[in-house]
Amino acid sequence: MTLKQVIEALVFASPKPLLTKEIVAALRSAGEETEDLEALAYAKVGEEEVLSALEELKAEYTQTGRPFQITEQINGWTLVTDGSAGRWVRQLYPEAKPTRLSGPALETLAIIAYRQPVTRADIEAVRGVAVDGVMQVLLERGLVKIAGRAEVPGRPLLYSTTEYFLQHFGLKNVDDLPNAGELRRIPLPTAPPPTEEEAAKPKKKKKGESGSEEAEKPVETSTEGTAATQEVQPAAEAPAPEPASTAETTAEESPKPEPSVEVAADVSETPAAEGSQSGE
Repeated sequence: MTLKQVIEALVFASPKPLLTKEIVAALRSAGEETEDLEALAYAKVGEEEVLSALEELKAEYTQTGRPFQITEQINGWTLVTDGSAGRWVRQLYPEAKPTRLSGPALETLAIIAYRQPVTRADIEAVRGVAVDGVMQVLLERGLVKIAGRAEVPGRPLLYSTTEYFLQHFGLKNVDDLPNAGELRRIPLPTAPPPTEEEAAKPKKKKKGESGSEEAEKPVETSTEGTAATQEVQPAAEAPAPEPASTAETTAEESPKPEPSVEVAADVSETPAAEGSQSGE
């Protein structure tokens, strides 16, 4: 067999894509502890010769119109079905439903792929809409990852594509994207970098809002308790009964204590009074 045929057999038989160095390692292992001259000769082959043979195979498949191709992805060389035969090949796997992305998700993914690493604010500046939900979908599907933080006030997160993104679209690197160089040169709108005050303002506002909500509840409770206490206080501080003579004199001078005591007694039976007693 020729070297090209041996390499083709290795790529075909492998359950996963093969890196060039893995092919070289397989050739060297086959030449160990053997007297086969052909195997010994191929054991001395380097990565450059292997790459040359792979490129020849790739050209042959294209020229002969094979329904499959040999291609290099980020994780190695592999055989893939030609896209034109997808309609028929898909019939063999009816249960495998392709996961489709929505239009907004594809737009957002394209911006990240061509402009990575990029902040969410810059993505929204290009699309003109919020991308919170779309970003969550891309992160969950493993197409996008957090690549760090930008060196601007507020330190917003930076996003970039993942290795799975390259595998999914059959790319070796992001430079293999269509018109990668041209699209990267086109100026796109970007979000103005926030000042230190703007970066700190949302945090302070958020703390103030959460703090005020927590502070308002005790204040409202204490206010209700105070009001109830003020209404009940006359009953609590009502003077002890005096002798008959003194009580009659007091009743003549100020006839209001009796009604106030009755009102206080009524109030003490209300739920508000119960709340004030528990608050006390």
